[in-house]
Amino acid sequence: MVATSAPTRSVLPIVVPGQLTLRTIRGRNGPFTVGRLTTPIGEFAVKDAELEQYPEGKYDGDFVIRYIFAKTYPVAGGARFEVRANLDGMTLHGIDKLSRDEARSFATQEVDPLDEEQGSQSAATLVKPSKASKPAKPAPVRLSADPLIDTTPFGADASSSAETAATCSVEEGDAALFGILWPLEDSVKLDSTIGRRTLRMQIARLGELGYALDFKTQEWSRQANQQPA
Repeated sequence: MVATSAPTRSVLPIVVPGQLTLRTIRGRNGPFTVGRLTTPIGEFAVKDAELEQYPEGKYDGDFVIRYIFAKTYPVAGGARFEVRANLDGMTLHGIDKLSRDEARSFATQEVDPLDEEQGSQSAATLVKPSKASKPAKPAPVRLSADPLIDTTPFGADASSSAETAATCSVEEGDAALFGILWPLEDSVKLDSTIGRRTLRMQIARLGELGYALDFKTQEWSRQANQQPA
């Protein structure tokens, strides 16, 4: 298959055995994941959003390559060229830890794919912003003009009311974050097409809620010895 300068969808994806090496790098947006796929037909960089879920390591498996393309992107002091593979699925069989040399084999100036995507979007939608009037501040809600009047419902405890309000706020935030996946079941499969930033937030929140990823099933499962936060 010939590498092209732009992503070109193959007539049919190809399935190849190989090893996917993932490296977790900490950037200004937090940790991000980059990958290298070694196969009988060549070695490719892989930066699909789905890989954000997987811990650093070496994964043996079978990989469905949707297309292969050449990519050039700027780095400090110049530009970098790499051949990337876009995956349409994978079946993973096992994982091994990275050696120190394998971790160092990744570029020290890796670009966060999130920054790369946002840069492309900004370039595609570069327009002069129009002046917009500042939104009016909402008027404060006052239950009573008299400071001596207690507006707390009869029989309600102020501390428990605040705790209930905080709990509701957290649940509302989770519902907004997970969308149709909410309420979460004991096993959750994330949709990597929702956007890389949202996906990272979902991954972080699942960890807080006591979920762990099973890389073979590619699903997050609630751990029996942990309770939701």
